[in-house]
Amino acid sequence: MPSPRLMNAALASVAALGLGLTGLVALGGGASADTTNLVVNPGFETGSLANWNCAAGTATVSTTTVHSGSHALAATPTSSDDAQCTQTISVQPNSSYTLSAWVNGPYVYLGTQGDGTTDVSTWSSTNAWNQLTTSFKTGASTTSVTIYLHGWYGQSTYYADDVVLSGAAGSSPSPTQSSSSSPSASASASASPSASASSSPSASSSSSPSPTATSTGGTGGKPKHWVTGYWQDFDNGATDQKISDVNGQYNLIAVAFANADAAGDGGITFSLDSTLQGKLGGYTDAQFKADIAAKQAQGKKVILSVGGQNGTISITNAAQATAFANSAYAIMQQYGFNGVDIDLENGLNPTYMASALHQLAAKAGSGFILTMAPQTIDVLSASSDYLATALQVKDILTIMNTQYYNSGSMNGCDGGVYSEGNVDFITSLACTAIQAGLSPNQVGIGVPASSRAAGSGYVSPSVVENALNCLAKGTGCGTFKPSTTWPTIGGVMTWSTAWDASNGNEFANNEGAFTNAMP
Repeated sequence: MPSPRLMNAALASVAALGLGLTGLVALGGGASADTTNLVVNPGFETGSLANWNCAAGTATVSTTTVHSGSHALAATPTSSDDAQCTQTISVQPNSSYTLSAWVNGPYVYLGTQGDGTTDVSTWSSTNAWNQLTTSFKTGASTTSVTIYLHGWYGQSTYYADDVVLSGAAGSSPSPTQSSSSSPSASASASASPSASASSSPSASSSSSPSPTATSTGGTGGKPKHWVTGYWQDFDNGATDQKISDVNGQYNLIAVAFANADAAGDGGITFSLDSTLQGKLGGYTDAQFKADIAAKQAQGKKVILSVGGQNGTISITNAAQATAFANSAYAIMQQYGFNGVDIDLENGLNPTYMASALHQLAAKAGSGFILTMAPQTIDVLSASSDYLATALQVKDILTIMNTQYYNSGSMNGCDGGVYSEGNVDFITSLACTAIQAGLSPNQVGIGVPASSRAAGSGYVSPSVVENALNCLAKGTGCGTFKPSTTWPTIGGVMTWSTAWDASNGNEFANNEGAFTNAMP
């Protein structure tokens, strides 16, 4: 994508990338004699899901894979559901609590929602029993907290046992504790982590399509498909916008861009561009943050894009990876962002960038959004730096929106050579990413919002819609037709919402509306 302040209107380009995690921990096989466990049915020894609310059809009780006793939770995610189970528990305000659980599975996330301070989470990916633990303090007016466990989209069954929440009991029965304990009542569908989380900027466990959590919040679960638009934090001739001005069809807004810090140690910085602030009549930090929170309250996600065309952030060692994670998390907390987008167009180191992103995901927790926006040259094979990175962070990746523009001819997954600007170019390269190992819902289509937004590669809405139909249903294809269909294809992305506004919101009203209406 174009650099924040150096790219002119004719050369503007794009970027984007996510996972939801949460975690609990148990104290050994259960609470000790002198520990008060506030969780009801903590080891599922009732032989049912009594007092737990689990996503419909995803959870049961196992008698074969258990940590202690004779029962444990067994929940199986699908391609569109992370198999979350929750329990709401009465607590005391201004009090300290420890949450724990024993878990077993490819990805298991455990954590809290509605702490009143900063929701917490942790996760593991071990096909053997291991203990997760976290702690938190409730807010001044907090009287109940929701604890949760979930797996990850498309992964195999996870198990949980001996869940413990220790601390002062609340003064009134918990909603979950006082509900019917029949299996049918307790197994009813529950909201995803993000759906049930607070929408205030201080909340931290909204869920996303990947195992991570933010300290920001936002309501609404993972959409079936993402419509991503980049919001420009600079003026380059496109329509100047506040976050509140972004068209409602966009369910994921990437704020462009964060830059390398002055130390060059892997850390990043972000602040609103003063020129843009002036053109918007004095767009203050406070209003910017309020606009982000308002979008999140509508179920949208707002993330920070790192880099851009001229971005020079370098993550090539462990210290830089940690600096990146720490600085990115601090900015997320400061502004209320749901996650980050990686748009580094001058190369990246898969090993250390993956380490940085996993560290950030662990800090952020459930609801963390991670997107990427590689150039086509960077995703031609599983060994290409961007695609290699995406595969290493597949467990926390929300979506990778390849920039199908400003590109020469490229090889598709069938070995054919395709030129940009048509259905075949998009579908054959999207096929490459899926065949390399990304889930279809982690693969998106990035195009310019208008002919002015990029040097080349603008296509009409019908081309994008045909490409989506080809990938999802096998219709609308060109000469290349995938050997199978991917109904959960991730979605679409554009550079930028400002250029889209300058073009009568053509992208939002056509590609955006079309994608949001896809089954």
